[in-house]
Formats: sequence, C-alpha cells, structure tokens
Amino acid sequence: MPKEHARLDQVAARVNEGNLTQAESPQSRRSRIFTALRWAVPNTIPVLTGYLFLGLTYGVLMTTHGFPFWLPIVTALVIYTGSMEFLLVGILSSSFNPLSAFLTAVVVGARHLFYGIAMLGKYRNMGWKKAYLIYTTSDETFSVNYSAHIPQDQHVDRGWFYLWVSFLDQMYWVIGSAVGGLFGSLITVDVRGLDFVMTAMFMVIFLQQWFQDGTSPRRILPDHVCELIGVLGSLAALLVFGPDRFMIPAMVIILVALLAIRRPWERRGKNTEEKR
Repeated sequence: MPKEHARLDQVAARVNEGNLTQAESPQSRRSRIFTALRWAVPNTIPVLTGYLFLGLTYGVLMTTHGFPFWLPIVTALVIYTGSMEFLLVGILSSSFNPLSAFLTAVVVGARHLFYGIAMLGKYRNMGWKKAYLIYTTSDETFSVNYSAHIPQDQHVDRGWFYLWVSFLDQMYWVIGSAVGGLFGSLITVDVRGLDFVMTAMFMVIFLQQWFQDGTSPRRILPDHVCELIGVLGSLAALLVFGPDRFMIPAMVIILVALLAIRRPWERRGKNTEEKR
C-alpha cells in the first residue's frame, strides 16, 4: 500500500507539472482506441463482404482436397496471404518440393515490396503496432489504410485506426476460412474454377485504384503513372521472358521504375500542395 500511494503521488506530481497530459489518462486512452474502431469498421465493410466469400472458398477447396477442417483456419492465421493460400492447396496436394514452394512464395509475395514503399511514411513512429501492421498488410488492407481519410478534427488516432483495419480484415479472412473448413465437406457440387476468384479480386482492386486516382482521359499519364508502370512492365516481361518465367522480371522492372520516379513524384506532390 505505501508503494501504491507513492506511485499515485508521483503521477499527481507529474500532472501538476504538466508532464502527463489528459490524453495519457486510461479513460482517454480507451476513448481513442474505441473512436478509432468506430471509424475503422465502416472502412472495412467492402473487405468483409469479399473476405468472407474468399475465405469460404479457400476453406471449401482445402476440405474438398482431403485436408482436415482445422488446416485452413491455421493457415489463415499464420500465412494470411490469400493468393499464396490458394496456391498452397496445389502445393500440398502435389509431391514435396520445398524449393519450388519457396520460389512460389517469393514471387507471389514480392508485390508487398511496393506496399512497403508506399506505407513507409504512414507507418512511421507506430511503435509496437508496426510489426503487426507489416504482417497484416494484405492487398485490401493496404488499399484501405493507404487511401483512408482519417479526420483530424474527430481526434482519430492514426495508429489505432490502421491497427483496427488490419485486425478486422484478418479476422474476416479467418472467419470465412473457418466456415469453409467446417462445412466444406458437406458441399457436393463441382468446385473447379473457384480459385479464379483471386484473379477477379485483383482486377477489382486495380480498377478501384484506377477510378480513385481519376478518370479524365487528358490526365491518364499524371494520374495513373503507377498503374501504367505495372501494366507496361508486366507486358514487357511477358513478351521477353514468356508466360512461364515473366513474373520475377516483371516485379524487378516495376520496382526499379517506381524507385526511379519516387523522388520526383514526391517533389511534384509537395509543389502541388504548396500551390493550393
């Protein structure tokens, strides 16, 4: 008890000295956390509708290929990269080839290099949250956190907003995978072609980003330079290396091009803001 009283006296002294702000009080901290949650939930609703269906599809594919119901749940928690998890069904169903599995994971996950570059500024000074934010940066979570408008006048904590978006998106995927894993064995219809939903999802993400950046035909180059680099870089690698070996060269081309334009693009953005 004396130690507790001494600690409370120290806290009171810090408050009187102005070293402990109201924002650091437990009540205020809880308020910031739940305020961020209230703002995060509406932003994740589109991801909810997509991830529940995609996760369900993944769970069904796993169980219909003879795997136990718990495996899609565990991989949804541990791997948490939708496209790789769909490929994992084929990898686990075929003969054991660790090198091929490793190279496939590297190629599929290489796109996260671009996500990391884009989120460098947003995830700076996030403390302990940063590790989880990096781990859960899926395609849709990146899209939400990168483009979300976080109102400053509502005192929404950016770090907690990003964390809630990341956590909720992962839970949507886990829940969908769990439902598919638990009830997939009851499905008797032909499930061939279900893995195409990942391709469709990437097309939706691309089109969403395109329309978000602008639709004016006169501003295709300035508004869509990143998308154009991705499309043209992939086409160039496809023509040179062929459909079986174009993925890694395409990633290298896109990465080099984005790094080359990063500094000029940032200066251009700053000049535009100053003119406004």
